Amino acid sequence: MFNLEIVTPIRVLDEGQVGYVRCPGIDGSFGIMANHQEGIFALSVGEIKLTRNGKDEFLATGGGFAEIIGHTVKLLVESVEKSSEIDEKRAEKSLDRARARKSEQDPELNEVRIEASLARALNRLRVSKR
Repeated sequence: MFNLEIVTPIRVLDEGQVGYVRCPGIDGSFGIMANHQEGIFALSVGEIKLTRNGKDEFLATGGGFAEIIGHTVKLLVESVEKSSEIDEKRAEKSLDRARARKSEQDPELNEVRIEASLARALNRLRVSKR
């Protein structure tokens, strides 16, 4: 077991003691268990899975960093939402907006930002169903 804390610009979630965390790394998902090698790892948009007392919980994140020091893991992320907190209808509307922006092909719109918006919307919708 290790202590998990999730920090965003607007809130801190102290998840307490957990047995396992799976994070979306920039090179693919990676798992963290007790006594993991210390370090700082980059996170991508994706799903965080945490296991506490044999129960799995799922969260959507917009990317950031995982910091592992001793028996503490801190996820420093742009955004995080528990699957139970995500409004599925709102997530679907966000996805529709992102798809509409992508299809507009407006030269003023930044392609990278459009793709990132689309990835976040798809991720939130997928995690909302967990």
